[in-house]
Amino acid sequence: MGERAEQEPARILIVDDTVDNIKLLSDLLEPEGYEVRSSASGAEALAALSRDRYDLVLLDVVMPELDGYEVCRRIRQDTRFAALPVVMVTALDAKEERVKGLEAGADEFLSRPINRPELLARARSLLRIKRMHDFMQRQALELAEWAATLEQRVARGVTEVERLSRLKRFFSPKVAELIVSGATRDPLHGHRREIVVIYLDLRGFTAFAESWEPEEVMRALAAYHAGMGRLVVDYEATLERFTGDAMMVFIGDPVAVDKPAEKAVSLALAMREAALDLSERWKKRGVDLGLAIGIDQGFATVGAIGFEGRLDYAAIGTVTNLACRLCQHARAGEVLLSQRIYAEVEANTEADDLGEVQLHGFSRPIRAYRCTGRSKREANAG
Repeated sequence: MGERAEQEPARILIVDDTVDNIKLLSDLLEPEGYEVRSSASGAEALAALSRDRYDLVLLDVVMPELDGYEVCRRIRQDTRFAALPVVMVTALDAKEERVKGLEAGADEFLSRPINRPELLARARSLLRIKRMHDFMQRQALELAEWAATLEQRVARGVTEVERLSRLKRFFSPKVAELIVSGATRDPLHGHRREIVVIYLDLRGFTAFAESWEPEEVMRALAAYHAGMGRLVVDYEATLERFTGDAMMVFIGDPVAVDKPAEKAVSLALAMREAALDLSERWKKRGVDLGLAIGIDQGFATVGAIGFEGRLDYAAIGTVTNLACRLCQHARAGEVLLSQRIYAEVEANTEADDLGEVQLHGFSRPIRAYRCTGRSKREANAG
């Protein structure tokens, strides 16, 4: 069998005003797997080419009205058929006639009577060239389309990188990547969510800042922020803000987590341990600083606040106020829990009941608990 196109058989148009000539060529080509169609005049052939796709044209020279040369010239004038192979079929053998056919745009000639091996060889050769041309055209088109969209893709990529960089100011890298990838909703739009807030503050910092050089204060803050920041990232918590020696982080937004209260207490205890190491170093230099922490759980409105060019990610609600007031009530080295938090972690957390304490800004006393150690389960396991 003859060579075929990868997806479908090559389509050949025979143009001849003699039925017997069309039948002869069809009988030679169709058994080779080619799809053969015919036109009885030059005008009919031009119309057929405009309607359908063809891979090869066998064109008789001597025809009424439009002869083969004129038909070939009109084919070549149409840019759609620039690479369409045209074979002139003629009984004329004069050299001038062949030159005339080449000038009209013919690719090959076949002389009558038709020699079957010659016909098939020329068809295969021209169709192979046509397939190569079509493949290159498709590749060029795909490249052009790719190039046309490259600028857009680059712009989208730059936007995503900028957005990821902005989100990493607030969220852990893992959470920021989830947001950019669309795996979770955009948290910068205001929304209501139950969260656990951890508020921490350095006791003794005001006196330290008043008596030491600003450069020393900045170095101490840098070490403190770096130590706490690493833990915030490790626990995939959300940093709400720095305000000098105070920090507020929360858990449960923008990605909900299982047992957020337990995770928050674990984070707070890890922060206390890290702060103890820092305190020892500071004491050697005559600086007495200690970390105080307050934790509460409740609903808040969360989202971006600020103005164009300067946005912060904030949580607004009583839960943030209570965590802050518990922190203010705590002494250096203490982690104070609200009653809501203690109820969530009581089974595996050691804490002293402080009873009801009066906190600034709250009209009624608030029951509070001092976390005294790691979870009982962890302690027993150790």
